[in-house]
Amino acid sequence: MFHLDTYGTLVAATLVLLLGGKCVRSIPLLRKYTIPAPVAGGLLVALLLLVIKKTVNWEIGFDMSLKDPLMLAFFATVGLNANLARLRAGGKALVVFLFVVLGLLLVQNGIGVGMAKMLGLDPLMGLIAGSITLSGGHGTGAAWSKVFVEQYGFANATEVAMACATFGLVLGGLIGGPVARHLVKRSSIPDAAAEDSVQPSGFEKPESGRLITSLVLVETIAMIAVCLSFGNIIADALRGTVFELPTFVCVLFMGVIVSNTLSATGLYTIFERAVSVLGNVSLSLFLAMALMSLRLWELASLALPMLLILSVQALVMALYAIFVTYRVMGRSYDAAVLAAGHCGFGMGATPTAIANMQAITDRFGPSHLAFLVVPMVGAFFIDIANAIIIKLYLMLPGFTTVVG
Repeated sequence: MFHLDTYGTLVAATLVLLLGGKCVRSIPLLRKYTIPAPVAGGLLVALLLLVIKKTVNWEIGFDMSLKDPLMLAFFATVGLNANLARLRAGGKALVVFLFVVLGLLLVQNGIGVGMAKMLGLDPLMGLIAGSITLSGGHGTGAAWSKVFVEQYGFANATEVAMACATFGLVLGGLIGGPVARHLVKRSSIPDAAAEDSVQPSGFEKPESGRLITSLVLVETIAMIAVCLSFGNIIADALRGTVFELPTFVCVLFMGVIVSNTLSATGLYTIFERAVSVLGNVSLSLFLAMALMSLRLWELASLALPMLLILSVQALVMALYAIFVTYRVMGRSYDAAVLAAGHCGFGMGATPTAIANMQAITDRFGPSHLAFLVVPMVGAFFIDIANAIIIKLYLMLPGFTTVVG
């Protein structure tokens, strides 16, 4: 066993990110399905360590003391970027879409837990192969897997979560385009000239940006630190009660409170670009650490049942987008683009949803409603709703903690 200290682990994580970025730029398949750099680099290193383990029985250990703070910092930025005043802009469509998303969370967990029990697996495996990693992505998967390891004794929870989230990420990009193209054929495509008169969102024009100063970065880091500090206090206060929530959810809530309190009082305007940059850095480093330290050899016994569950989840996601999302959202062109986005973050992550929608709108025309609604629901509301639903599932019979 060769062990890297904190600094060595940080160096390794940054190298994993650089390696992943190079792979994504060089391999068309990774670029096509918008695989994030930390996922590509982290899994490549994890596979390399698997080969080393199997050939010479040699392991590399990592110091993960920075992993949890980085994860919490990411969720703090999600909360800080959640401006509730934008709810009025989304109107009825945002509320309706949120209920559609809630329905999928229940369906995914029902399928996951049900199939896990049928296959003789721990029901926690079903939750991980359900909304935790599919609608939640790598960040939520890693956060909940930590809870499952510490409180439920599921030793391989992190490895399973990372594998499920990666599989979902790929499938989210795979099924989104075909589903949307099928639905667009049944919809009336809007007049592009009329649509272009509407002010585009940042997601529709990702190349536009603003400068970030050192003062703005310091102010943003200060707000993230406040969220982490008070979020941990809230989590400690709730621990052992019926209202107990994972620390990352409390930190996210704290971010929402800080952001909207400052906005309502006019004391300070959140610089969303700075928040997003720091959030992306935190998430990238966290994912690199989580993925490069995977012990893939411990997943062999779970590979086949896990793939069965995830394959069924992908099929259900496509059918749900066609027969529920599209129909409930109005059977329009906007509904078709929303369905493509739902496939993206329902199986993977919000960036996949945005990529799915951009592929459709680049070909058929803009959908300003979709680019307003999907990022808000996919990047913020989904995390809170997911946490509540997962917590409710864990209260059901069959989920027993191993620590008091």
